[in-house]
Amino acid sequence: MKKILLALTAVAAMTGSASAADLAARPYVKAPVPAPVANWTGFYIFGGGGGLSNSDQSVQTTVGAVPLTIGQRQGGSGWFGTVGLGYDWQFNSTWVAGVFADGQFGSIRGTVQDPFFGITGSQKLEDSWAAGVRLGYLVAPNVLSYVNGGYSGAHFGQTNFMTLAGVPAGAHLNSYNRNGWFVGGGVENSLNIFGISSPGWFMKTEYRSAFYNAKTQDELIDGVNLPTGNSIRANSWNQTISTSLVYRFNWTGPVVAKY
Repeated sequence: MKKILLALTAVAAMTGSASAADLAARPYVKAPVPAPVANWTGFYIFGGGGGLSNSDQSVQTTVGAVPLTIGQRQGGSGWFGTVGLGYDWQFNSTWVAGVFADGQFGSIRGTVQDPFFGITGSQKLEDSWAAGVRLGYLVAPNVLSYVNGGYSGAHFGQTNFMTLAGVPAGAHLNSYNRNGWFVGGGVENSLNIFGISSPGWFMKTEYRSAFYNAKTQDELIDGVNLPTGNSIRANSWNQTISTSLVYRFNWTGPVVAKY
């Protein structure tokens, strides 16, 4: 009987040792790392610059508005600076909506011609302003692709005409303001690249197309401001491409859990 008890004790000890060995050999599995999450909600300011412009124009009589030329698309070029501010809401992990306002100032010039009188001039878009909304999609935690649209206004400077010989023609168009609307889009991305840490700083590149109400202006004789008999009708369509530096006040960047 004593021998049987000793044998059972030995078997039980061997079984327990084998079970403990199996438990000790179980491999360690690290918990999966969650995807980076960034918060785009908050205020921001920006500043930058760009260029380009164009306008559809035609010449007509001041009395009766009889067309004297067919419509002509006049291109423009130059530079402008822009400053603005806005507020964004990130309403889920990949979508961002916001409101913004900005102003542009500089020197974008386009050609104004009256081939009937043989005179030409330069019209300057001196400044413009806009207020609108935008909707964006996060293609990466630090990269926002967006479209925007809203109201826009612009101020065009005085045009002084020259003859084909390059001397003053003695006629001009007065400066004026126009209202309209715009659509556009762009990409905004964090500047935390190439191992450089710049929390809160972003860069955005944006295309914008602004359409302004048509304007008919009398060509005026210098000094006395009497009409020459011809008028210029302009339907301004201003395209701009700008690059801006953006600062986000609340930016903390993507957060990744550590273990």
